Amino acid sequence: MDPAEAVPGFHIVAVRLDQRGETFGLGERLVGHHLVESFFGDRQHPRPQSIEQILAFPHRFPPHAAIASDKVPVRRSLSASQVLQGCFTVFLDTPNASLLKSRCRPSAESAGRQSTEPENQVTRVRICVLGSTALTVGGTRVRMPPLTTKLLLRLVAAEGEAVPVTRLYRELWGLPHDGQVTRAHRTQVQQRISELRKAVDAGEDSASPLVRTEQMLSGPYPESAYRLVPDRDRLDCMEFIELVNEATCSDPATAVVLLNRALGLWKGRPLQEVAESDFAEPLVRRLMGTLDTARGELVRAQADLGHPELALPVAEERAAGRPDDSAAAAAVRSLRRRVRARRGDEILRREFTGISTRLVVKAGDLFDQHDANMAVGFCDTFDTATENDVIISRDSVQGQLLDRVYGGDRGLLDRALRKGLQRVEPSGTEHVRDKPKGKRIRYPIGSVVPLSLPGRRVFAFVHCRQGNDLVTRSDRDDLRLSLECLWADVAVHGLRKPTAIPLVGSGLARVELELEQLMILIIDTFLASSRSERHTPELRIVVRPGDLHAIRISEVARFVEALDHHGQAPGELRGRLLDSATFTAKGHARS
Repeated sequence: MDPAEAVPGFHIVAVRLDQRGETFGLGERLVGHHLVESFFGDRQHPRPQSIEQILAFPHRFPPHAAIASDKVPVRRSLSASQVLQGCFTVFLDTPNASLLKSRCRPSAESAGRQSTEPENQVTRVRICVLGSTALTVGGTRVRMPPLTTKLLLRLVAAEGEAVPVTRLYRELWGLPHDGQVTRAHRTQVQQRISELRKAVDAGEDSASPLVRTEQMLSGPYPESAYRLVPDRDRLDCMEFIELVNEATCSDPATAVVLLNRALGLWKGRPLQEVAESDFAEPLVRRLMGTLDTARGELVRAQADLGHPELALPVAEERAAGRPDDSAAAAAVRSLRRRVRARRGDEILRREFTGISTRLVVKAGDLFDQHDANMAVGFCDTFDTATENDVIISRDSVQGQLLDRVYGGDRGLLDRALRKGLQRVEPSGTEHVRDKPKGKRIRYPIGSVVPLSLPGRRVFAFVHCRQGNDLVTRSDRDDLRLSLECLWADVAVHGLRKPTAIPLVGSGLARVELELEQLMILIIDTFLASSRSERHTPELRIVVRPGDLHAIRISEVARFVEALDHHGQAPGELRGRLLDSATFTAKGHARS
């Protein structure tokens, strides 16, 4: 291009992406309507109607311009299509070309043409060969005879190449007795081609049919040949390959999206009905190799994004298909180590997507959960004295709260409790004669006091009663009520943080329930509360490592796995595990 003929200071947008990420194409329609209206027209300036008007228009591209070239000089003598094609060509050499390559798929045939027929008025044909062959037209399955299906697959296997009629007959019907394909044989192929056309070209542009007829010189005389020319939106294996190729050039986050979309197309062995035929073998081998590449790339992308738990099942599936590949097996072992390291001491995890929360049971120390709120059970007098373990045991969760959070400053903890209890109506007051030791003001079961710590809360809640003999007692109903009140208060004061809770009721509260029942009761009340109001992203039940041997976590896991995504259990299972007075594992009793 002669620089003297260039118009300085003006540039043309090459390609525009619409809101769905599709391209309008390259051609007159871009200049005549979509591109001009979106990038140049407004209330103050009339919308230009030609390339000449655009050249006289002030240079401005709003922020939503997806792709533009700032280096292409424009001559007035060029047509709109030439200008746009020139911009497109130059853009491919720019650093941002990956955006165009991942979103746009222009072809030589479509570069200067754009259909004026609305897409929703075109009957869409979809050919699926990744698995059992399926042909749909406008979303409706089209049934074809087996031989016509094999003919379609033969054309798919040609990957856009024309296949002569004689070869089609030999490969699908078999070699004639005399070895010669006659006119009668060719007629049989043509009849099947006609049948195939009626199916795949339904509603397609008559000027661009998917099955095309050509003439080839494969002997002394020309003969008919047939070619299948679908774009990737109509043929799943083509879309599959292109998505994987795009993903290999993309950043990890985009690659995950593209690869999951590609793997979602995979329904089984490709070209199943002809997979053993020689003509199908090259494409089948290529698709199987692309499948392996897709899985490997997805494993790497998920690992790069810090999600080894999402990479692991893909790596396991890949390794299963490559039993002799030591590298694939090593990748699985490495991911398993990363998952175990990430989960640390977790022994049970379940996501409840329907209510946007999760359950985690882990072995550890409640007071090491610095990223979470804590729930600590108290008796109804909110006693805090731990001297000589007479009123409150120093080893209890209450006693540890005093020592490890409040530094043993009982006065500081009592002041925080008194402040929170100002909103709670006492249930009674004991006489010093009846209760000479400890606090004497009683509060109802279910009373909750949120104690403020930097960035989180401690929820002190009443789940048991302390007798005048200083012995604490509780039962299943009291514990359920206290937990229901706890979750309601967490919803208000929990700062939307995870909530960590010990196995309340398992110690001096003397709740007559098995440890598995206690844990399930905590889980059940929490999920019921979360279904009515989402308040915390995670319930974390923290069990002391020394207590694990006494809990059959597998029974809890059996209950949890039976829940749906909203945390609801089948009635029979819930009744058996929650309401039974005794709890025995399936097939045997607790020893």
